[in-house]
Amino acid sequence: MSAPAACMILAAGFGTRMGDLTRTRPKPLIEVAGRPLIDHALAQARGGGARRIVVNGHHLADQMATHLAAMPDVRFSLEQPEILDSAGGIRAARPLLQADTFFSLNADAVWTGPNALAQLAAAWRPDSMDVLALMVPQSRAIGRQAGGDFTRDAQGRLTWDKAGEVYTGAQILKADLLDGYPPGPFSLHKVWQAAMDRGRMAGTPHAGHWADVGHPAGILMAEHMLRDHADV
Repeated sequence: MSAPAACMILAAGFGTRMGDLTRTRPKPLIEVAGRPLIDHALAQARGGGARRIVVNGHHLADQMATHLAAMPDVRFSLEQPEILDSAGGIRAARPLLQADTFFSLNADAVWTGPNALAQLAAAWRPDSMDVLALMVPQSRAIGRQAGGDFTRDAQGRLTWDKAGEVYTGAQILKADLLDGYPPGPFSLHKVWQAAMDRGRMAGTPHAGHWADVGHPAGILMAEHMLRDHADV
């Protein structure tokens, strides 16, 4: 199946779990292994073949806009006056994405192993899927603090399960799933539940390691992961 050409990187959150680290800078500009988190995400997007990349911002958004300004393949979606949550932020960016199907990627993670978006593209089956999420076992989810998210059945379809695999923040999503919701903020959890109810939310495994860099301890843990599992 052909890969989506557009990628939405979700980078608008306040980063409250980071404490003082995000008081004067947005979380995506925190460095891991010498590079801002947003640059790790951009590398995944570009390495997965995305030719149009949209990054959203709300908290200290001027810093994000400045960082991205010299990147011709990136558009910035400013969320003001209110932050729009995950699905609301994607919906607001749809005119910039210009795609019926696209990748989305959280900005607060780093990876080892094969490119995240390329793995999604290889497993994407639009005739039977409306959402495809990239999953990792809890044993390879570095810095994860909240348990699992989903279980996959024999056909790859997902159901909620805190004892299951972890959603890595990378997915393929059909844009029309965002239609019909009231204006304002809303969460991807609503979109996922609707897709699950139709049996059209699937998962596929990530072959490497993944680190959650949403909290201060995750920075050093992610750097150790990149050092110890660089080729895995």
